[in-house]
Amino acid sequence: MKRHPPSQHIWLQICGGLAFSALLGLAQAQTPGTDTSSSTTKAQQFTLANGMTLIVKPDPRAPTAVHMVWVRVGSMDEVDGASGVAHVLEHMMFKGTPSVKAGEFSRRVAALGGRENAFTSRDYTGYYQQIPANRLADVMQLEADRFANNQWPDEEFKKELEVVKEERRLRTEDNPHALLNEALNATAFVASPYRRPIVGWMSDLQSLTPADARDFYQRWYVPANAAVVVAGDVDVAQVRALAEKYYGSLPSGTLAARKPRVEPQQAGIKRLAFKAPAEQAYVALAFKVPSLTLQADAAQDTDALALTVLAAVLDGYSGARLERNLTQGPDRLADSVGAYNGLWGRGPQMFMLVGVPIAGKTTEQVEQGLRAQVQRIAFEGVTEAELARVKTQWVASEVYKLDSLFNQARELGTQWAQGLALDAGEQLIQKLRAVTADQVKQVAARYFGDDQLTVAQLLPQPLDKNRKPRPAAAGSRH
Repeated sequence: MKRHPPSQHIWLQICGGLAFSALLGLAQAQTPGTDTSSSTTKAQQFTLANGMTLIVKPDPRAPTAVHMVWVRVGSMDEVDGASGVAHVLEHMMFKGTPSVKAGEFSRRVAALGGRENAFTSRDYTGYYQQIPANRLADVMQLEADRFANNQWPDEEFKKELEVVKEERRLRTEDNPHALLNEALNATAFVASPYRRPIVGWMSDLQSLTPADARDFYQRWYVPANAAVVVAGDVDVAQVRALAEKYYGSLPSGTLAARKPRVEPQQAGIKRLAFKAPAEQAYVALAFKVPSLTLQADAAQDTDALALTVLAAVLDGYSGARLERNLTQGPDRLADSVGAYNGLWGRGPQMFMLVGVPIAGKTTEQVEQGLRAQVQRIAFEGVTEAELARVKTQWVASEVYKLDSLFNQARELGTQWAQGLALDAGEQLIQKLRAVTADQVKQVAARYFGDDQLTVAQLLPQPLDKNRKPRPAAAGSRH
């Protein structure tokens, strides 16, 4: 069981400031201060003999490298009745091959002086190692073997499934905001597979079989659906030769066809009253909004970017509009508030407004307060000073992100999984800089009506005073 980054199935809980910082990381593959014109530092992309993608980003500042394998498959590719199988399979990928027994993969990486982990999202699954650059061939050999030859007994699957169930109990069922988020997604989305939680419904986990995981593995873990990303103190030609040796020689297989699952247009407000043991009430407003494509639809992209700026103006820094107007002063309504724009993904995106009312105030009052702040921008617009502030933050964030090889590799992999070009990060930062105050005002007026809105209200229930904290799941490395 791996130590995931913050799970996307609880992203509603992330306040706007943190979510905005995560967005800035997505813009990082080629950034201000990076010599993108030089072949010695610019990311390069290749297609191996069997159809697998290779992306290499040299960075010679330290003698280390990050090696990642991305598979363009996540919880959105599951079918009803088998939710959670993408995440369970990620765990099973550490359970051995004919030549590497269960647990040996992690021990070998540690012996190389490296660290490793994995993560599952709605859109993709990723595996990574950070190692001394001169041990890149060793982890490539290990990862290629795992990708092509994952193998484990049924009993191993049953044991690991219990670990995943306990993870669900710990991270979701013991967390009222995570439970509400699950219910909100299941209410807001009709056809989109984003309606299902990444970790899976407990009833589906109860019925998952070893064959479900093996079938999912055979269907999606094929070279044409995967990318190897390497960033660090490496030579592009040498990495390409190693990748052809260890990955390009794998059988090509056949990539399964994906059926379109287009979310129908919402035609009226949806409301959900959710009861769970909690100390405070909570309200989440989810507005369906366009996502960024960086491809054909320039108008859609302009709106998606302007919505991202709107989220930053509302909640992108300490003392931003939501905090200043709803959590401070004698008329304050909330203990905490947040705003977040989904921006991009393989499925539909939502703009979130969230808040926790103070004692004596209701979720309805917080809901109206949050909406009033957006309506104010729709009428009055935003100031040039606000725009300048958030744009300055983007540039500063890019400089800081340059220090992380992991972030460089992760953003290249994320962009590949979304079907975006290598220069998507550069395009994003240029387009964000071009967003105008008038565009922000227009999207505030266009996307925040009732027809595209789902409201989820947490109704606190009494806490069990005798309940002891749940211990971490056995075998968990989170």
